[in-house]
Amino acid sequence: MSEPVADIAVIGLAVMGQNLILNMNDNGFTVCAFNRTVSKVDEFLANEAKGTNIVGAHSIAEMCSKLKKPRRIMMLVKAGEAVDAMIEQIVPHLEPGDIVIDGGNSEYHDSNRRAEELAKKGFHFVGCGVSGGEEGARYGPSLMPGGSEAAWPHLKQIFQKIAAKAEGEPCCDWVGKAGSGHFVKMVHNGIEYGDMQLIAEACDLLRKAAGLDYDQMAEVMDTWNKGELDSFLIEITANILRFKDENGKHVLPQIRDAAGQKGTGKWTCFAALDYGIPVTLIGEAVFARCLSALKDERVEASKRLPRPNVDASKIIPDKHAFIHKISKVRILTIWKVSFFLYRCYSFT
Repeated sequence: MSEPVADIAVIGLAVMGQNLILNMNDNGFTVCAFNRTVSKVDEFLANEAKGTNIVGAHSIAEMCSKLKKPRRIMMLVKAGEAVDAMIEQIVPHLEPGDIVIDGGNSEYHDSNRRAEELAKKGFHFVGCGVSGGEEGARYGPSLMPGGSEAAWPHLKQIFQKIAAKAEGEPCCDWVGKAGSGHFVKMVHNGIEYGDMQLIAEACDLLRKAAGLDYDQMAEVMDTWNKGELDSFLIEITANILRFKDENGKHVLPQIRDAAGQKGTGKWTCFAALDYGIPVTLIGEAVFARCLSALKDERVEASKRLPRPNVDASKIIPDKHAFIHKISKVRILTIWKVSFFLYRCYSFT
């Protein structure tokens, strides 16, 4: 049997997994790639990973044999039953002290359970929130690891080196025990739900109350993005507002106004209810998505219920002052929600 060469293994070769592996490789770590559909391993090695130090495995046994000890195995698979199924397959090949990391969007109660179950067998479990999307995974995500603290010295160098940097400091540190990492990621996603809803409502006010067209709204977003509201969401909102099709027409009004959701906003609300924390903004953001999904009902209601007849010029005498007030409401509301949510986290 050949000598173990890999510093860490990553299971799951969707775009997030591939990008995280390439990021680790760029930062000097040898990664073993594995996927349930093993043909994807060969495809990845022959294309995106060609010419790198990345190695592949066609079985979990082979993957584990290529890992330095203690073994570090990071899963990027669909949250829920798939995580439990993968852990069940990995465990027979582990030794006490090995580390299993769940980098998916798992519910924090599941991470609490998995940490407890693996600890009984002598293994370390880490639930790690990963933020930043595909681009972040490739060039620097925000990482939120929590679980068995004994695992952290073996992960710190890798995680902090591949993480995004803010003022020279890595956007990654140890969060806490058991499901803490996924709790923080859930909070992050909940705040994002609220932020996106506030942006949507701000756009509605800019359009219907202030009477701005899409290009003017984009200019407002550009201005906001140069100040206190500087963020990726504001930046892409400006781009969306001004985007036009091949006929020179704005694309936004052509898109069906029905939002989807993956459930993390709902989880945040459940946790807040459990701990008695009033995250009303996030709750309303979740319900707004539920309401937007009822497209047929909304269309029918619009035929039966007349719109209010409001002359915006009479209630908004100073358009510029009105726009400024919208931006300030966003800042204050998000900070208020953040305070309550992180207070909620401190109870776990």
